[in-house]
Amino acid sequence: MALTRASMSVGIVVRKMPGVTRWAAWAWKVVAVLPGAGPADWRELRREGEVVDYHAATLTLDLWSSDTEAYLVGLSAKTPSVVVILREAENPTRDIPWEPVIVTASPYEGQDYMDSGDGLIEAVPMPLGMIGWVRDFVQEHHVEEVFIKRKRDKMRVDLEEDGKGDGRIRQLSDVFRAPRRTGAGEK
Repeated sequence: MALTRASMSVGIVVRKMPGVTRWAAWAWKVVAVLPGAGPADWRELRREGEVVDYHAATLTLDLWSSDTEAYLVGLSAKTPSVVVILREAENPTRDIPWEPVIVTASPYEGQDYMDSGDGLIEAVPMPLGMIGWVRDFVQEHHVEEVFIKRKRDKMRVDLEEDGKGDGRIRQLSDVFRAPRRTGAGEK
């Protein structure tokens, strides 16, 4: 079975807000995605006081036919979302410490990135058009996998007591027996 891929350019909208603690001057949050967006490099979209929304970058969202089960899980969520990963910029300029690097529609892949805790990772609601695009891709490429229960072999492993202790170390006695005194003082 050939692996099939579909791609869409997705604009990443990042909001910069004043921090709420003295340790963080600014708070950053991915607030939206723009399906079919053109190229951008931290272009200002909107400003309200000190809160600024930027079209930070445009990334490619790839769907793979091998991941349709994950997309089904994502679509069945209360709020279908894409996960956006921002990493610390190698050369921060213009007071922009983040660089958008990945967007994924797979909640499994997104969870892997969230578990790593590396960078700024946000689940962002999918726009309706993107939900339809992912749904259509899944309907075209999803193949239900039949569950095959593994059968146990008939070998009895409980009849012999091997594995006590380390097999690489010579043992003169049972490794679970308490040691006895040997030598001159024994009666």
